[in-house]
Amino acid sequence: MSNAIQPPKAKIIPKILEKHGHSRTDNYYWLNERENPEVIDYLNQENDYYQKSTAHTKDFQNSLFEEMKARIKEDDESVPYFYNGYYYITRFEKGKDYPIHSRKKGSLEAPEEIMFDCNEMAKGHAYFNLAGLSVSEDNVWASFGVDTVSRRQYTIQIKNLQTGEILPIKIENTTGGATWAGDNQTLFYSRKDEQTLRPDKIYKHKLGTSPDKDELVFFEKDETFDVSVYKSKSKKYIIINSNSTMTTEYRMVLSATPDAKFTVFQKRTRGLEYSMSHFGDHFYIVTNKDKATNFKLMKTPENTTGKENWVDVIPHREEVLLEDIDIFAAYLVVTERYNGLNQIRIMPWNGEGDYYLPFDSETFTAYTTTNLDFDTEILRYAFQSLATPSSVIDFNMRTKTKTVLKEQEVVGGTFDKNNYTEERVWATAQDGTQVPISMVYRKGLQQNGNNPTLLYAYGSYGVTMDCYFSTVRLSLLDRGFIYAIAHIRGGEDLGRPWYENGKLLKKKNTFTDFIDCSKFLIDQKYTSNQHLYAEGGSAGGLLMGAIVNMAPSLYHGVIAQVPFVDVVTTMLDDSIPLTTGEYDEWGNPNVKKYYNYMLSYSPYDNVTAQAYPHMYVSTGLHDSQVQYCEPAKWVAKLRVLRTDNNQLYLDTNMDAGHGGASGRFEAIKEIAKEYSFLLDLEGIKK
Repeated sequence: MSNAIQPPKAKIIPKILEKHGHSRTDNYYWLNERENPEVIDYLNQENDYYQKSTAHTKDFQNSLFEEMKARIKEDDESVPYFYNGYYYITRFEKGKDYPIHSRKKGSLEAPEEIMFDCNEMAKGHAYFNLAGLSVSEDNVWASFGVDTVSRRQYTIQIKNLQTGEILPIKIENTTGGATWAGDNQTLFYSRKDEQTLRPDKIYKHKLGTSPDKDELVFFEKDETFDVSVYKSKSKKYIIINSNSTMTTEYRMVLSATPDAKFTVFQKRTRGLEYSMSHFGDHFYIVTNKDKATNFKLMKTPENTTGKENWVDVIPHREEVLLEDIDIFAAYLVVTERYNGLNQIRIMPWNGEGDYYLPFDSETFTAYTTTNLDFDTEILRYAFQSLATPSSVIDFNMRTKTKTVLKEQEVVGGTFDKNNYTEERVWATAQDGTQVPISMVYRKGLQQNGNNPTLLYAYGSYGVTMDCYFSTVRLSLLDRGFIYAIAHIRGGEDLGRPWYENGKLLKKKNTFTDFIDCSKFLIDQKYTSNQHLYAEGGSAGGLLMGAIVNMAPSLYHGVIAQVPFVDVVTTMLDDSIPLTTGEYDEWGNPNVKKYYNYMLSYSPYDNVTAQAYPHMYVSTGLHDSQVQYCEPAKWVAKLRVLRTDNNQLYLDTNMDAGHGGASGRFEAIKEIAKEYSFLLDLEGIKK
């Protein structure tokens, strides 16, 4: 990096922020003015600095991109699934960024009907995403949502699949999700609050009418809840879900009578979580009722749905997390997690012996996929591991035989999963808790402390970080990197208590777990602090911000993607999306004890005069989840206070939001940037 290239310095405009008799000075508060030309100019200066400082890696970035792209089967397609008389297929064509959604009537030999070619629809847009595809039961109408800004504000449109005509109506500011009632004329959809982008309203649209005539069916007044609408697998009910971090409530109406009044399934009770599936004349309920921390399965008659009528089907087990169910005419399929690992349990309704699908790995993910048909003995599930490409499998629950329908193809002919070692190890946290780490690396690796290692984690919202296969990751593994996932508290990897012990006033366990996993990898000589790198995004970016304040000398470099780093200021601003609905996750800083605790770890508030690792920070100008100004302010403050001369880059995508670029190849270019940052620090030039 040339010494002549000077980083930009953001203008300092002190703003005093006061709460609970405590005042903070935010010198960069002004950077939240998205429409201010000076803000845009500063972001462009940071981008220019990043581009010039990494110009020497540009050719390597391009070759990494081509290498990653070359492993991808460009003319790929999904395994078809059968629903309501049609096979549905999503496919990609060579050289094209976006999917084509198609269907075939009755047989895979039937002519293809292209429903949506997203490559055509994306023309003229820097960002494009189609979501929420929903087909009416008569197979004539399809509703779909389009986002061309990347703020997750979708415009719903309706297409006649027989004539190909897209109706002139546009329903703005929705989640994209919608569902058709049984009359094939009524469409239910969810709309967002204009300012906070919280999905808070369910509307009903009638074909042939203007959207401004759409009827408001339900308004969720509680700002900590989101709402969505869907149809039961049985097709009998339209269901509205009101959901917060700790509490759920459902209401429903018969799909055949969409103009009737919705009735509440079980009214919200703080702390009561449940989800329900309809089958026959009962509802089956996955719930934490009766202090079932790891959830249990209950059922209730269709016409008496209050919780006083619920009875146990699978009781609560302390050591097993019950995650989900799939219902078939002859079988109940239960997705569980034991000791951090997926389990799929098959339970015949006739009681003739339940059993588990056999998995012999400790670094795998298995989950049920598209199972839309009741009356079948075939369960479709997916399997992958850190070294095993993803497979889609049809399993006959009666004969216990399986058919691999598709294994992800790694193009190029050089990949062999037998060249890699997968391992699960356990680090001891500072409070004695055992924390699992999943790893993959090339065979023959020496534990001599010299291996470059990328440690990834998320650790929030009860999100489990399952082991997954990645073709792009091979570009690190084949250059000697270890890739590791730290299954830290704050996720739900080892059950609901694992989550409860990494949120609110126990949030710091998330950060110290990651630091202890890092120390373990160094102590066991997998790597050293000169070769250890950390990566996390969004709430995982908060994790990155916390660990570089708490233990900066452990890491040679850090990648923070769209990081949530200005915790206190954001959580005090109830006008932005990531706030009121998050109080059960982080706490409400309007309450002093939560304010003080957040302030003690908020990365932006705890930047100090010390040496920091090399850092690559990415964000999107239109991000609706974590506002671009958080990483911008953080980097600006780091530039002034840090005592090192290490690399510090802020890379803002001026066209995209929280998910980054939309095209499949554009997204790889972003990964190539990150990998070239790591490899350049390791002195690996090709």
